[in-house]
Amino acid sequence: MDTTTSYRQIVKQVIIQYAQLRPSHGDIRLDPIFDETNDRYALMQVGWDRGRRVRGNLIYLRLQNGKIYIEYDGMEHGITQDLIALGVSPGDIVLAFVSESELATSA
Repeated sequence: MDTTTSYRQIVKQVIIQYAQLRPSHGDIRLDPIFDETNDRYALMQVGWDRGRRVRGNLIYLRLQNGKIYIEYDGMEHGITQDLIALGVSPGDIVLAFVSESELATSA
């Protein structure tokens, strides 16, 4: 299995695991979104909590050039370690939500 196919399966597995969680309050649904044609993957939250509409992205990833770009990670502990635990090389994970200046400062 090539890297892209393997990473595609791993990304979907991680998102499905998070989609099975239930928010601690409200009537909120977690919807996994898989666009394999464009290699875009997301986890959306939709519903109601205390009379207010809840909607938005919890996770947004894209695969490109053999790497996984984490565009948004709204999970409490982050998904990077989940990806690594399932076999993704740390060098193939790009934290796209971190600016280049932040990366340079932390190096």
